[in-house]
Amino acid sequence: MPSAARKTPATAPSPELTEADDANVDERVYAAVSKALLSGKLRPGTPLRERALAEALGCTRGAVRKVLARLGSEKRLVLEHNRGAFVPNPSIEDMRGIYRARRIVEAGLVTTLFGNLSREQVAALRKHVQAEQKAFKEGRREDAIKLAGDFHLLLAQMADSEELLSYIKRLISNTELYKALYDSAEAASCAPREHEQIIEALTTGKSLDQALAVALEHLDELEQRVIAGAAAEQEVDLATLLNGGMNSKPHAHDH
Repeated sequence: MPSAARKTPATAPSPELTEADDANVDERVYAAVSKALLSGKLRPGTPLRERALAEALGCTRGAVRKVLARLGSEKRLVLEHNRGAFVPNPSIEDMRGIYRARRIVEAGLVTTLFGNLSREQVAALRKHVQAEQKAFKEGRREDAIKLAGDFHLLLAQMADSEELLSYIKRLISNTELYKALYDSAEAASCAPREHEQIIEALTTGKSLDQALAVALEHLDELEQRVIAGAAAEQEVDLATLLNGGMNSKPHAHDH
């Protein structure tokens, strides 16, 4: 009888490939959860359950856990021991503190960049604003919010300071979330126009004071809209609570 064919032993998976696959899964899950946060559809205090996310995204709970921890370290989620991850529910004072820090940092950024941007850097900024405008026109709210924050990160990169970039990334990750939670889509659409004004002030503005005024007014207006939206939502929640959640009609509020 002919001898039985020998079975070729299975080749062990390459550790490099396994690590690459894990990294791809992590980034896919991170992008999906980030996009959900920036959509504005997840309201403050919403729990993000590992099992539900793993099933929805077709991955392991371990992958979800790593991503939730990463988002927690970025202050984009609140992690509570033995309870899980939640969409942040920041106080108005917390939000004011973050915007105060952004004004201080970005005033220094404008001072550094005023009159010092190269032609290539200006072209890159204008191209970025065009991408923002396209996202708003196409109704891609979460992409538009992300791009609006990235405009300020691009400015920070042009200051050529890793420490500054690292710090402003954390501030912007907070304010992106505030914008998603509390800013109206209609009001947020003005970001590209305001960013274009900042470019003009940095490149053709008559004085540093004018450039600072333009940049800080942009942040002031955003803060005011976000705070107004947060205050209105808290008032609606209180009205619902006091009325037992039965047929309560919240008052309209201007944002």
